[in-house]
Amino acid sequence: MVNQLKTKEIRSLSSEQLVNKVEELKNELFNLRFRLATGQLDNPSSIKLVKTDIARCKTILRERELNLGREA
Repeated sequence: MVNQLKTKEIRSLSSEQLVNKVEELKNELFNLRFRLATGQLDNPSSIKLVKTDIARCKTILRERELNLGREA
């Protein structure tokens, strides 16, 4: 079952951990799409949850990237 990540949990991760998390979520999304195509997916809404988690992680990574630019 897919657990949706909380923003607070995501912000507690380092940038390197976030990049790894995005890759992990992309792999999970691929597997979910594959299962959907083969008719083995019980809950199609889990695809949306994983896509939302990927977007949250990428948003926080981008925020950190922009803040580093301002401090320099």
